[in-house]
Amino acid sequence: MSSSAAVAVQHRTVDVDGVRVAYRESGPADGPVLLLLHGFPTASHQFTRLMDALGDTPWRLIAPDYPGFGRTEAPDGFTYTFDRLADTLENFTDALGLDRYALYVFDFGAPVGLRLATRRPDRVTGLIVQNGNAYEEGLSDMAREFTSLRRDVPGNEEQVRGLFTLEGTRFQYEAGVADTSLISPDNWTLDAHYLGLPGRADAQADLAFDYASNLTHYPEWQAWLRNSAVPVLVVWGAGDPFFTPAGAKAYLRDAPDAAVHVFDGAGHFALETHLNVIAPLIAAFLTTLP
Repeated sequence: MSSSAAVAVQHRTVDVDGVRVAYRESGPADGPVLLLLHGFPTASHQFTRLMDALGDTPWRLIAPDYPGFGRTEAPDGFTYTFDRLADTLENFTDALGLDRYALYVFDFGAPVGLRLATRRPDRVTGLIVQNGNAYEEGLSDMAREFTSLRRDVPGNEEQVRGLFTLEGTRFQYEAGVADTSLISPDNWTLDAHYLGLPGRADAQADLAFDYASNLTHYPEWQAWLRNSAVPVLVVWGAGDPFFTPAGAKAYLRDAPDAAVHVFDGAGHFALETHLNVIAPLIAAFLTTLP
């Protein structure tokens, strides 16, 4: 699915409790809202092609950059934890007056968005999950090793910071992908630019060591899925080195009516190689939401 004309994507900022949150927005101002929550190590620019592909829908698409990512500016002393990212995103939705929205969660977007969902369950109309884990069985051996790292253990800090190099960022895009020529080098180059900004590596290291906190929330998020009965669409790259296809299928345990699609040949950033099949699934799913 693709719009017949270029989608007018607006680049805006809003002050949220001392954080200047940068975000992208397209679609009608009075349309139903799809909140697009990005992953690591990228930012809202990862949704540029998807926002264009969904240009024919009546949805208002909003993609913010978290503190420590993209063009968002956080004050000195900001505490980089997943709870604080969720605080900022919750206040961001309040600042924009978003009282109803569907969520698209990817990678880091899952722990941020699912925190948001459990805090404001009355606001969420639907959930789209793209390689965003909420189940123990979805963690690969690599992910389990990563979540076991502790800052006070010699060598662990260096291991974490190895992910912030250009090579580490490129690996996240290309690992498990059948045809890497489909992935633009601009992706990891732009991510590397933002990772190289002053203070960004420190912020990302703080978040990396806080990632294990997300696992303690899995039962809470799973209970929300069961109790809310919100419509769920899961799209997943099978070659993801961090989050395995078992994590995609696990959503059926708490959302038995979920539509789950696992794509061979796709990796962590499944939109990069499979946008042509994922975008129509998303567009069709959105038509079913209240």
